[in-house]
Amino acid sequence: MFNTTAWNRIRYGLYAPVYDLVAERAFRGARRTALGQVTWQPGMRVLLVGAGTGLDLPWLPRDIELHASDLSPAMVRRLAQRAEALGRDVQAEVMDAERLDYPDDHFDVVVMHLILAVMPDPAKGLAEARRVLKPEGQLCVMDKFQADDHPAGLARRGLNALTSAIATDITRQARPLLEAADFFIEQDTPVMMGSLFRALLARPA
Repeated sequence: MFNTTAWNRIRYGLYAPVYDLVAERAFRGARRTALGQVTWQPGMRVLLVGAGTGLDLPWLPRDIELHASDLSPAMVRRLAQRAEALGRDVQAEVMDAERLDYPDDHFDVVVMHLILAVMPDPAKGLAEARRVLKPEGQLCVMDKFQADDHPAGLARRGLNALTSAIATDITRQARPLLEAADFFIEQDTPVMMGSLFRALLARPA
């Protein structure tokens, strides 16, 4: 049986050296918009899930307790280097987003940027985010999503067989995923390429 998690670890390790060249400028505005929807308070404990090379770091408040996880050791190393260059104190760990090694009800904010579309099982990832998030916490999501009002058609599903192997799933729907994981969506903002990329702020229902 094909191990998608292992493949993701390998391919993102390969992508790490060039990831910033592709993703930094392209998603800068989308990251800022998504993080700007969060109601920030000093001292919040915050988790970046699938944090990559740490491209969210410049847009986060400095008066928070910041944790980050990623499946790829190469990504985590680059995140640690970026944190040091920015003078940020970040507890960064190699970790599977579907099996987070954190206690229940531990974080005030969980950030999931550009990860739900690449996870083998986004429902498990959202269940873990829901578990580690405090009852009054906030979930910040930014990713590419199929429209909520209808599933992907045959052509899109066919193309997805290719795109999901090399980059990302293009058939996942934000609202059904979040609501099935017991989240209530407070904000849903298109941020790139029309409404293909969306920034959502949600809370435990």
